[in-house]
Amino acid sequence: MSAALLEVDGLSKWYPVRQRGLFRQHTTGEIRAVDDVSFRIRAGETLGLVGESGCGKTTTARAILNLVEPSAGFIRFEGRDVVPVFREGDRAKVLQIRRSLQYVFQDPWLSLNPRWTIGETLKEPLRVHLPDQPHRWEERVEELLRMVGLEPHHAWRYPHEFSGGQRQRVGIARALAVEPKLLILDEPVSSLDVSVRAQILNLLVALQDRMGLAYLYISHDLSSVRFISTHVAVMYLGKLVEIGQVDALFTRPRHHYTRALLSAIPVPEPGAANTRIALQGEVPSAMRRPPGCPFHPRCAAALPVCREVEPPLTPAGEQHRMACHNPV
Repeated sequence: MSAALLEVDGLSKWYPVRQRGLFRQHTTGEIRAVDDVSFRIRAGETLGLVGESGCGKTTTARAILNLVEPSAGFIRFEGRDVVPVFREGDRAKVLQIRRSLQYVFQDPWLSLNPRWTIGETLKEPLRVHLPDQPHRWEERVEELLRMVGLEPHHAWRYPHEFSGGQRQRVGIARALAVEPKLLILDEPVSSLDVSVRAQILNLLVALQDRMGLAYLYISHDLSSVRFISTHVAVMYLGKLVEIGQVDALFTRPRHHYTRALLSAIPVPEPGAANTRIALQGEVPSAMRRPPGCPFHPRCAAALPVCREVEPPLTPAGEQHRMACHNPV
């Protein structure tokens, strides 16, 4: 089995909650946005990261790129711990890591500068990472546009002249400009029409096959996660509750939360029986997380031990782990 391209071990991100007093602020608690998250991504693989809004998916992605500084844990890329590199702030070493790790944002409209042409947008990463090779920029811009299904003359247009799907193609091209090895895709198709989603997903699969890219794919759309992913990790309240190979996890989920999520996928069959599992209550506050298993207040199969002891991620088959005292 090949070595992991990206290794995340015990990653945590905590935000202190402060209350302003008469003369100073007092720390009254903390929000554990990400708590002890661990996973691996190998070259050419896609890990789908799913869960309800606010569970910590985007914070996990941003912590990997040090867009928010991790509170604890290790992040290794190609066997090298990158957290100390970001903390030391050596520009050359930081840029070397960022060339290999790139981000595709959720909203293709907000992530593009409306005052820049598409050509200027695609040249910006080249100016940062290849400042001594300006003679290559124009050729590289044309190559990137063709790579994502656009034409070279589109380089002279502005973002408002494109559809949402075309703007997302530009976002993907910008991420590919410096030839990365891993892309973090933060809900890249959530703001697009269904037909356009299929086009973007097919483009991502084609680029992965062509360039050997690895993806961390964050999404609420479980159908697209199943289509593009090789493995899936399920988050709840900042923690991983299940992770495994995509077909095994979708066919036989072991955690009750995963089972409830998958039951919400629409079935394209008129008159099909409604098998959706309705969870009771709301997601608890990340500041006041319940003791024991964080999912137990909403779990119909909770045992007394679930209210007292937090279950660790344990093996549940080949390449499959789940955190549950009373699995399905």
